[in-house]
Amino acid sequence: MNSTTIKDQVREHYGEHARRALENQSSSCCGSTRAASSCCAPADVIPADLIATKDALPADIVNASLGCGTPLEIAKLQPGETVLDLGSGGGLDCFIASKYVGASGRVIGVDMTPDMLALARQNAEKVGATNVEFRHGELEHLPVEDATVDVIISNCVVNLAPDKDRVFAEALRVLKPGGRVAISDIVTRVPMPDILRANLESWASCVSGALVEKDYLAKMRAAGFVGVEKIAGGENPIEPVYSAKIVARKPGA
Repeated sequence: MNSTTIKDQVREHYGEHARRALENQSSSCCGSTRAASSCCAPADVIPADLIATKDALPADIVNASLGCGTPLEIAKLQPGETVLDLGSGGGLDCFIASKYVGASGRVIGVDMTPDMLALARQNAEKVGATNVEFRHGELEHLPVEDATVDVIISNCVVNLAPDKDRVFAEALRVLKPGGRVAISDIVTRVPMPDILRANLESWASCVSGALVEKDYLAKMRAAGFVGVEKIAGGENPIEPVYSAKIVARKPGA
């Protein structure tokens, strides 16, 4: 398989989810072919301090989440910051981030699937998220200027990218010196067998493209990140595929 074939499959897989959501049909990740470890209930994708509060988002936006964790719980967002969401999907994490950074802050979501962008923009109007924008682009070629982002978040998306070295290089490029990364992603304990890596459906389901945890962290360090650390995930030693929370930062002031 080449990267174009993989991206086409991923785009169609998530485009179908978005089209169903746009048509007001169920699009829960629990009804998909994803690995069980990557399928999260609403309580797993919204930071605890926003659950059951006045800031709760509409149920249809929450239930359509295709994430594998809560990167915003480890991002430590501050008012006025600029946040970039890699693979923003329907926009859930962007809308939550917008509440943390406030009116003086800014949130940019990047996604390569046109239907997801349409869904995210519709959702932004629904929730009145005026400090959020969505851009079409691939993680390997981010439509973002150099050194303009304070914080990068990503929720179960980097594993879908064929060229992860390029993804991490681009993330480093757009971060300001001292900027930080907070990621929830699917990783593995052992390498995926070739037969599984060649399965396009499994790739789109966040399985085949997952890296061994130590290799994932090594790629981030090789890109130039410092303070790279997995801070949660993989506590069950017999679980071969799991969701991990990872932090890192760009060197500098």
